[in-house]
Amino acid sequence: MLKPVLFLKNASIFQRETLVLSQVNLSIKKGEFVYLIGKTGSGKSSFMKTLYGDLPLVEGEGEIVDINLRTLRENDIPFLRRKLGIVFQDFKLLTDRTVNDNLLFVLKATGWTDKAAMSRKVEEVLSKVGMQTKGFKFPHQLSGGEQQRVAIARALLNDPELILADEPTGNLDPHTSVEVMQLLQEINKNGNTI
Repeated sequence: MLKPVLFLKNASIFQRETLVLSQVNLSIKKGEFVYLIGKTGSGKSSFMKTLYGDLPLVEGEGEIVDINLRTLRENDIPFLRRKLGIVFQDFKLLTDRTVNDNLLFVLKATGWTDKAAMSRKVEEVLSKVGMQTKGFKFPHQLSGGEQQRVAIARALLNDPELILADEPTGNLDPHTSVEVMQLLQEINKNGNTI
């Protein structure tokens, strides 16, 4: 049986000293597409922050992409994030850089040095999200849906073992939300765990 990409057992999620979620048990296998649904303030974002190392896991067991969340040290977080693709609700694009430069920045920050390989990778991920002609534009020149597509492309850059999307349609209109979810489903069909 395959080892899960994400595993939590009797985990408690805290925001500082405040208990947000308790007795969280979860196992996600490679290739699955899992939704986490809950009311505003129910702990979804705190849960996600625990998975990518912004909040420590102090109670229970947890492992994500072969990294133990209980023993995760601050200097291990960049290594963890290279194995994850993270898509935020508010896109988190660098406003002073073009789409291409946003993506190149991430590649440089994660250790890429071969300029030709970097250019090919940027072209590849932009093509996957239908944004191959928008690389020269700045984020403010794009619609919300286009910005989210770029954010998804950014999440795909390092061929992540797991993509975490924290309310990826939260700032989008209903039609664009459907398009973004269809895009994530297409990416999932290609074998990515979301």
